[in-house]
Amino acid sequence: MEMPLGLKQLLSYQSAWLRGDILAGLTVAAYLIPQCMAYGELAGVQPVAGLWAILPAMVIYTLLGSSPQLSVGPESTTAVMTAVAIAPLATPGGSDYAILAALLALLVGGIYILGYLTRLGFLADLLSKPILIGYMAGVAVIMMAGQLSKVSGVPTDADTVLGEIQAFVTHLSQYHGPTLILSLAVLVFLFVVQARWPNAPGPLLAVLLATVAVNVLRLDQLGVAVVGNIPAGLPQLNIPNLSMNEVTPLMAAAIGIAVVGYSDNVLTARAFATRNGYKIDANQELLALGAVNIGAGLMQGFPISSSGSRTVLGNALGNKTQLFSLVAMVTVVGVLLFMRPVLSLFPQAALGALVIYAATRLIEMSEFVRLLRFRSTEFALAVITTLGVLATDLLVGIAIAISLSVVDLFARVARPHDAVLGQVLGLAGWHDIDDWDDATTIPGLVIYRYDAPICFANVENFKRRAMAAIEAEQERVEWFVLNTEAIAEIDITAADMLVELHQELCNQGIVFALARVKQDLYSQLKRSGLRDLIGNERIYPTLKTAIRGFEDRYRFK
Repeated sequence: MEMPLGLKQLLSYQSAWLRGDILAGLTVAAYLIPQCMAYGELAGVQPVAGLWAILPAMVIYTLLGSSPQLSVGPESTTAVMTAVAIAPLATPGGSDYAILAALLALLVGGIYILGYLTRLGFLADLLSKPILIGYMAGVAVIMMAGQLSKVSGVPTDADTVLGEIQAFVTHLSQYHGPTLILSLAVLVFLFVVQARWPNAPGPLLAVLLATVAVNVLRLDQLGVAVVGNIPAGLPQLNIPNLSMNEVTPLMAAAIGIAVVGYSDNVLTARAFATRNGYKIDANQELLALGAVNIGAGLMQGFPISSSGSRTVLGNALGNKTQLFSLVAMVTVVGVLLFMRPVLSLFPQAALGALVIYAATRLIEMSEFVRLLRFRSTEFALAVITTLGVLATDLLVGIAIAISLSVVDLFARVARPHDAVLGQVLGLAGWHDIDDWDDATTIPGLVIYRYDAPICFANVENFKRRAMAAIEAEQERVEWFVLNTEAIAEIDITAADMLVELHQELCNQGIVFALARVKQDLYSQLKRSGLRDLIGNERIYPTLKTAIRGFEDRYRFK
């Protein structure tokens, strides 16, 4: 196994990188402390569990990750998916919730490791951009709905997003004034800081100021909830008891969390790799995520992935290596050891407001507009995915998202673009005659291009459209040349269909020829017997040689 880029950079560290890495590490730590506590609350465990989960993640990713800039740890999507998965299984108010969350992290880590061993990194590509945009918008709405009660004091006990929103509206008159005012103040502060000072640790400042307000104004005595007692010291390694009765129902959730967490991780890592001129290893990321989730599970945490917001912050401050994560980790350990009294006074309303703030940044309205302008079908995919997530739940939403991605891909392969090619005056090469009004073809010759590999999914579509191209010709067709530049391969169903097409064309006195045949396709033609059926002399490397073959046949008739 090649040494991961992050570790390689640490072993060849340059002093010029130190200032940026330390500054980024301290700032990211200030940002992540309230953020990870909020995500712990979002996941349904103790807020401090968000900090516990990040401790092994930072060290392990430094050693195994392929990105020198990615910030791993608790993040919104996996947190809310954890809550959705565990809520139906946990005893109401029972202590087994945290155990189930840790067990879920171990299962997610095991799935990542299995994916690494079987080299399944390519599966992240199944989630197309429209699907991810729609999915994240749905997640954001679920996040915000889940915090309505915490930021307002309005009871919203319901099993669905729509139920929570309906309960909030119905019982709005029961809001708790001090809690609502504090939440709104935190939200306004966060948006103002983001707009004016985007690199400032807004979440930390917001929660600290809210904590000061609670203490100065005695808001806790007025009913504003705070985090409360935090266990002393650091968490101990603990292996959750594995019971098949608990493992089995969590497996589907673990798979869903693994798919979404990995997709988000790889997309974020690739974005910064492209921006800063290095490469990441998608399969190595599976190993790193597997190890960090197992570490989180053993440290009584919950499933984690990577944080785009913390990665953006570190990049803006000039981090070059994963040393910034180690600096952040040391800072978090110091806070856990020496500042527990301050953490225990964090108001729940401020953490809820922080989750809502993070959720608003997941809804990219500009991307929805861009999809609509680009192609209406892609916009529809995004909207359907959002509605699917909201109408069902996150796990079903994942299945809907992946299914829509596969269906969209399948539709493009099953019904691709095709063209009859002709010449255009003053333009080199051969072009789709539908694109040019003055395009001309050679009488008696149809050059047909099908813009996808031919397989079982599109054989009938190919044959029907190929025959339609022949029938559309006003003069008698002597030759039908299939331009295979977009046909990298065929399957056995396609091979049998081409045999049928060859026979039908022969019955009509039409020569069937192939042009621009790649070596892989040529080998398949040979193995299937099509090369001998068509005739090696009718398989041409270029369109020019195919046209010359047609013209020579006419010349010697």
